[in-house]
Formats: sequence, C-alpha cells, structure tokens
Amino acid sequence: MKQFDESAAEAARARQAELTKPPGSLGRLEELAIFMAGWQGRARPVIDYAQALVFAGNHGVTAQGVNPFPVEVTAQMVANFEQGGAAINQICRVAGAELTVIPLELDRPTADFTKGMAMEVPDLVTAIQIGKDAVDPSANVVILGEMGIGNSTVAAALAAATFGGSAEDWVGPGTGADEDIMARKIAAIDAGLKRHKGAASAASILGSYGGREQAAICGAVIRARELGIPVILDGFICTAAAGVLQVNDRHALDHCLIGHASAEPGHRRLIAVLGKEPILSLDMRLGEGSGAALALTILRAALACHSGMATFAEAGIG
Repeated sequence: MKQFDESAAEAARARQAELTKPPGSLGRLEELAIFMAGWQGRARPVIDYAQALVFAGNHGVTAQGVNPFPVEVTAQMVANFEQGGAAINQICRVAGAELTVIPLELDRPTADFTKGMAMEVPDLVTAIQIGKDAVDPSANVVILGEMGIGNSTVAAALAAATFGGSAEDWVGPGTGADEDIMARKIAAIDAGLKRHKGAASAASILGSYGGREQAAICGAVIRARELGIPVILDGFICTAAAGVLQVNDRHALDHCLIGHASAEPGHRRLIAVLGKEPILSLDMRLGEGSGAALALTILRAALACHSGMATFAEAGIG
C-alpha cells in the first residue's frame, strides 16, 4: 500500500515558495498542490486522466417508507446518466473527467436492515470487489459518487454505527423528505442501530446496513490507496460509506479529499469527525458525484498555478 511521499511534498513546498506571489497567497490551492505532489510522488503533479465513478444500488429499507420516490427511480436515473442527461454528465464534461456509471443488481435490493442483515458476506464481498475493479490504475485522480433511492437513510445509519450518536444526529431530508418521512427515517435507523449494535468492524457495519453502492465505494477507496491514487469524495452518502473504513484503519482516508460540504445536515458533522476540510461549500445535496466533480475544477486550477507559474528567478523579479 502506497504512502504519502514526504520528499515530493517538500519539493512542492519549495517550489511554492519560489513562485511569483506572496507566500501563502493562493491559500488552499497551495495545500492541494502539495497534497497531490505527495500522493503522486512528484514535485509537479498532473491530472492527465480523471476518472469519475458513480455506483448505484437499491435498498430494502425503503419498505419502511423512508423516501418520497419509488425504487424504480434508481434505474431511471442510471439510464439518464448513461444518456448524458444528468447534472454529473455536464459537470464531468466541464471538469474534464471520464464518467463511468456502475449499477449493482438494481433488480435485487439489499434486505431491510430493520429486519436483519442488509447484505450477507458473499454479496458484500462481490460489491467491494466491483468497486476495486472499477478503479483504473492509470488514473491520476478518482472521483466517487453514488445513486440509490433510500441511501441517505443507509448513510445516516452507517455514520451513527461508525462514529456514534443517535439517528437524529445524522438524519436529513435526502431527496426531499417531509416531516412524516423524516420520522420514519429516524425510526428505521433507530431500529437498525438496536438490531445491529454488535457490529464493530468495517465489514460487519457494511453488511448490517448496506448498501451495495456503499460497499463498492469502499472497495474503490481501498484500491485507490493501494495504487497511490488520490480520491475526491462527494457528499454525505459517499463520505459516510468511505468513513466506515476508519473503523479498521484511522489512516484509511489519508489519500481522500472531501469535494464539498453538502447541505445534508449530517455531512458537516461527519467532515468534522473525519478532521477534513471540504474544497467547496455551495449548498449542494444532489449526490451523483456532482460536488466532487466540481471540486476537480479547483484541483486542476491548483496544479495549473503550481506548475505553470514562473518563479521569481525565471521572471527576473527581485
């Protein structure tokens, strides 16, 4: 498993100090360039190929009335992605990311986690492996997103099981839940937390609550770390999925950036627990990897300044 290259990061810091600007004047852009240098192992990191992966799954917990839309919408939105009609398609086009959408057995939802395990071991292993296999070793950065009716309920359950707290601490409106649906979401999560309170490992938490797309996200994060590829996580659902990995390894997300702070209430709490700083905060809560893909434009700007600006010596200044 690759680790952050401190020598490459130090070389990037030295370059930042020589560029034609006051020290620190590009703020977070400088930090992002150094982050990328450390994970790519070179003083001048590049993004020749940005891979965007959107995993889609369906969830048995929707039987508890936790979403205003039927599960059929998941497949309909996957078709929309494939036809280029969703927000993520437009943002990937602008940001220069190659999008792949991966549906995971949409005709076979996970089980209702209020009644039992969402996924048994074979399904869990398969979903994780799909996520691993989706990562292209030639990518310079991987953007992760998701789609799945009911998965904001799953995300809140994962966050509570991983980091503690009650359902009310993590639950949010998702795709537009009203007061009654919110109450059902809280009740379902509380029931799940009571049923699966013994889940203590990343695998047992994922198996307890699901879903397949969350497990695939974890697989992609794991594989990207093995390859030393930086990852941009999307909003609450994506971050909650990846956060489960910290149960086994508190450094599991060191190579991950948070693309944006979602308007979903639990996301800011989750970002704080993870000790990370989002690149953007635009009150987005769409999912699909949209915030992560938009953050790629900032990351590209950071690297363009880092590599393209003249040094004081080159510009004959000072």
